Amino acid sequence: MPGDTTVAWRPLVWASLLVALVLQVMPMPESWLLWRPCWLGMVLIYWCLARPSNVGVLHGFVFGLMLDLLDGRPLGEYALIHSLLAFLTLVLYQRLRVYSIWQQALMVMLMLGIVLLLDQWLRVAMDVDVLRIQATMAAVVSGLLWPWIRTLLSTLQRRWL
Repeated sequence: MPGDTTVAWRPLVWASLLVALVLQVMPMPESWLLWRPCWLGMVLIYWCLARPSNVGVLHGFVFGLMLDLLDGRPLGEYALIHSLLAFLTLVLYQRLRVYSIWQQALMVMLMLGIVLLLDQWLRVAMDVDVLRIQATMAAVVSGLLWPWIRTLLSTLQRRWL
């Protein structure tokens, strides 16, 4: 890709991931928490698709650790989840890039559903919570929001890079 040798992409990637991190921990009413989109997961998926040689598992791990610290979860839980999400995206990125935006939305929904189920399993294994399949509703909301998130981030990428 042109411009890969420069570091012009870094501020935009880090800023968008930080905004997603803030949106992820933004306070919401208790009844809406099941419907909160996976902001950090969607932005991480986008950057893994847009810049697979620059953004990857390490970014998922670092921002997952930050989310662990901000959310008060056991250290490493979100880091594992987001590292796995970045890994899945990097494994599938050549296929995902040729899909239409709605096919991508379906795949984003599926990938986020997998990592949210893994998150629920980890919470049950650590005796922190009971298994709630409703927690995967965030994946459905995220999949529905994917076309707009992807369009917004690709517009920002074209404008700034």
